[in-house]
Amino acid sequence: MTLRAAVVGLGAQAREDHLPGLAASDAVELIAICDDNPDVIHELQYELHVKGYTDYREMFASEALDLVVVCVPHHVGRDVVECAAEHGVNVLKEKPFATSLGEARELAAICDGAGIKLMVTLQRRFNPIYSSFIQLADQIGTPIVIDAQYTLHIEDPSEGWRGRIAQAGGGCVIDMGYHLVDMILWYFGLPDRIIADTSASARPDRAYDAEDTALVHFAYDSGLYGSALLSRFIGPKSEQIRLVGSKGIVALERGRIRRLDNHGDVIESLTREQSWPAAATAQIDHFARVLDGTRTNPSGPAEHLAHLAFITACYESVRHRTAINPKELL
Repeated sequence: MTLRAAVVGLGAQAREDHLPGLAASDAVELIAICDDNPDVIHELQYELHVKGYTDYREMFASEALDLVVVCVPHHVGRDVVECAAEHGVNVLKEKPFATSLGEARELAAICDGAGIKLMVTLQRRFNPIYSSFIQLADQIGTPIVIDAQYTLHIEDPSEGWRGRIAQAGGGCVIDMGYHLVDMILWYFGLPDRIIADTSASARPDRAYDAEDTALVHFAYDSGLYGSALLSRFIGPKSEQIRLVGSKGIVALERGRIRRLDNHGDVIESLTREQSWPAAATAQIDHFARVLDGTRTNPSGPAEHLAHLAFITACYESVRHRTAINPKELL
């Protein structure tokens, strides 16, 4: 049976990722779109041949939906998820799951009480470059240290809702950093200690409080430790995780993964086109199978309490200037 889907929020992420992914999927049919910009709705509803709404409440009340893709600013996400739950509509939600650990717990309870499924969109989990990491990591002996970073350059970090903690829940750690946090948890699990420093001073001529740069140190009782550099101001765009082990190195970059010896010589590598043409559709198709019971949900509310514990530990570490155990926050 083809599932009836809608999209709420028609920014760049929806246009470049989710709308093409829905169009390529045989499991779902897009029947409605919603955005608070009437010009966007006027343009896309005719282009896509679907109904358009500027109020998601009206859309949920009017359409018989099986799932909705939610791509809204962080502070709006909770209201949309709550409304979807009230109408029994399953949710595929753009990261982050929530703006705080407390909100994450409440949203998890709302989804559970309504009997709906929610999956957070993390496209890297559906890309073979990233899923190969664990297999290669098994070949480099005892893991010792993790070196990670995700940086890009935004000319004005104060611009829009992302520059304000009250709307975004934080800066680069909870926004773009959510992808890197997910990979750390996916590959290594939740750390036992986190120490973080953040800065919102890249543009002193602008007023904003959401951090543009963060340096996060994390460690495990096993002896494994690492650091992650996150920034919305440091160019050029870079995304990488390097795991150093006693018998080699795994180096993961956007579009490429390599296994090297400890001298840095390449033993094997895997590359893929940067466009990730199938990741968005694979993610949607997987969620459709979650809904019909043939797949497990790898990115549901319960799993994302750990993500928010990691992020909360970063902010608590900055606030108290000490190491925080994120496991104690759960």
